[in-house]
Amino acid sequence: MSFGASNSVKNESRKLYLVPSLDRDFGQEWSHPKFSALPTPLSQLPNISTWSRSFIVTVIEIWAGKRSVIQISGNSHRLVSRRVNYYANKIQESCKIRRIYISQPIEGVSEITVTLLIGNRVRSLILRFEGVDKRWICTELQLI
Repeated sequence: MSFGASNSVKNESRKLYLVPSLDRDFGQEWSHPKFSALPTPLSQLPNISTWSRSFIVTVIEIWAGKRSVIQISGNSHRLVSRRVNYYANKIQESCKIRRIYISQPIEGVSEITVTLLIGNRVRSLILRFEGVDKRWICTELQLI
């Protein structure tokens, strides 16, 4: 049937794209198009592998008390900065990166899982980065 063929052509032309998440701490007035972040194509963003490793090292240094949480505030939602600060008060042992796993479910989004050795325990750090305004912004961070 020709109906099936034309339907598959329509499906192939569809593309998922990033709708930047809002930093909930700023409230609804910042969701106005004048203030909202603009998605950036992958070609205009820094290399996610290099950039995310630097961000992760900075987070670990914040936990170790060697840096201030302000170091990541320009590249993260406020919720993320608060979580990093919260975990800094909970982690007293040394922390080492074991492995970094990067996936990009759609253009302009990177989801990263980091296995960490904290003291004698292996834990996972989950991060989500969105490419907006020609930079990566960390919109989610969880330590499991």
